[in-house]
Amino acid sequence: MVKLKDIAEMCKVSVATVSKALKGDKEISKHTIDLVQKTAKSMGYIPNASARSLKTNRSYNIGILFIDEANSGLKHEYFSAILNAFKVNAESRGYDITFISESLKNYTSYYEHARYRNVDGVVIACVDFKDPEVIRLVESEVPTVTIDYVYNNSTAIMSDNAHGVEELVRYAYELGHRQIAFITGEADKDVTKKRLAGFYKTTAELKLNVPLEYIKHARYITPGPSGLMTRELLALPVEKRPTCILYPDDYAILAGITEIEKHGLTVGKDISIAGYDGSNLSKLFRPILTTYKQNTEEIGRLASEKLIDLIENPRLFIPEQLIVSGEIQKGSTILALIDAREASKSI
Repeated sequence: MVKLKDIAEMCKVSVATVSKALKGDKEISKHTIDLVQKTAKSMGYIPNASARSLKTNRSYNIGILFIDEANSGLKHEYFSAILNAFKVNAESRGYDITFISESLKNYTSYYEHARYRNVDGVVIACVDFKDPEVIRLVESEVPTVTIDYVYNNSTAIMSDNAHGVEELVRYAYELGHRQIAFITGEADKDVTKKRLAGFYKTTAELKLNVPLEYIKHARYITPGPSGLMTRELLALPVEKRPTCILYPDDYAILAGITEIEKHGLTVGKDISIAGYDGSNLSKLFRPILTTYKQNTEEIGRLASEKLIDLIENPRLFIPEQLIVSGEIQKGSTILALIDAREASKSI
């Protein structure tokens, strides 16, 4: 079995330098890190996980608590992209990933499952954040970071949901739309509350009238309810119909498009629509969907960095709320009713 001493002799450096270089320690020069890591690989060196755990009192294993109510699992593109970025960054820092499975919930709590798996910390995403078992885990000694939800004394990585909806409303306004409806997700979701706040704030600033029937609640990542809400909007008298409809996400919009077509209308010509997330699906629409693209890679990377920093330097921990902005993907599903330059003059 190849030992650190063997690598040190081959590279003509100390054992301590080899140890730091294998971890990518910033105290060591890039040249030395590259030399040591290439030599270790060529010699067939395999780190002893048990020895490392005994020395650091860590398992180098991070748990992921992910309970998807829509039952789409890792096909849930928004969260799968975040978790992939989380995984890539965690592995680059020497950590493995374990899912805190709902299947064991009948036998143990999330906290007990985390302890059973001996994880060093847990990232929490897409769960019922008001679930007492989730709260127990967050309030325990297990380091946690949440995504899109804020607890006291815990770090949260947030997509800028309020700003995302604001950007979509302003974009539609600049293209001449004054009757903008909003089909959003479940009313009790924290994400929904933030998006609605952004919608109302922006429409108020733009002095737009928003009838009560323009605000509809459906479900995220579930097309059916969005289709029904679209039907209700299209049932309004023609002069009172919205000219632009914002949807919960790029997937839920599918049933909306079907309903629009059933009414003999064409997206991007007779009525305008916009999605949310900037998923790969949005680029397959014809015409290409206008949507708000969330920065999933940065959200996942930050969640990983902050959780590992908390695990490795608990004394330096200060709870943070980090907000990550995205950008509009300007497709062709919002029709320009007036020249954008003319619209900007009236803002």
